[in-house]
Amino acid sequence: MNTKNMWKLITVCEIAAIVAAILLDLFIPTLVILGLMIISLLIRREHISVIGFKRPQSWPTMIGLTFVGAFCLQLFDAGVLMPILNRLTGTTIDTSGFANLQGNLGQLLMLLAFSWTLAALGEEMAYRGYLQKVLGELFGGSLPGVILTALISSMLFGLAHTEQGLIGVVITSVDALFFSWLKRKFDHNLWAAILAHGFYNSIGVIIFYFTGPISGLW
Repeated sequence: MNTKNMWKLITVCEIAAIVAAILLDLFIPTLVILGLMIISLLIRREHISVIGFKRPQSWPTMIGLTFVGAFCLQLFDAGVLMPILNRLTGTTIDTSGFANLQGNLGQLLMLLAFSWTLAALGEEMAYRGYLQKVLGELFGGSLPGVILTALISSMLFGLAHTEQGLIGVVITSVDALFFSWLKRKFDHNLWAAILAHGFYNSIGVIIFYFTGPISGLW
């Protein structure tokens, strides 16, 4: 087996391990994937920048645009996607994991911290960073390859959120496509996806703190 085929096989094994971690819900899948990422970077002798960490041309511009994007995505989810899915499925998104959030300042602060650590930073490194990197190595950088990479990584991201029910899986998959687009829009900069994800989750938990669960605007 030549070196190129050997690395291709390793890439396939990495993807298989990621899929297994998600589908089998091993421990906390995001942490498992991050562990695989560390091993992969060490084996390949690559710097963490290969998953998309780079300095943007302008931090204020990126922060401003990702905040606006996250706010618009929240409006789209609540005003368009969620109501349509509610009517198609006869169910609503499962928010039982946030049952004690409304009016609970301590839980709000905890979830805001979680939103920017394991969720925004951890999940983006795992899915839009490492997973998209190895999928890109398998499918290539052509337009079909880029689309396949975005679709597969987004579907797997959605499947990692089955605790939110079918509607939650669909919504998080769509959100993942948006984060993938945003990363690509900012020259494959992972910070764009991290910021948008953090803002999106923060807006969501703050609204929930004041209003309780929202299953759609109509």
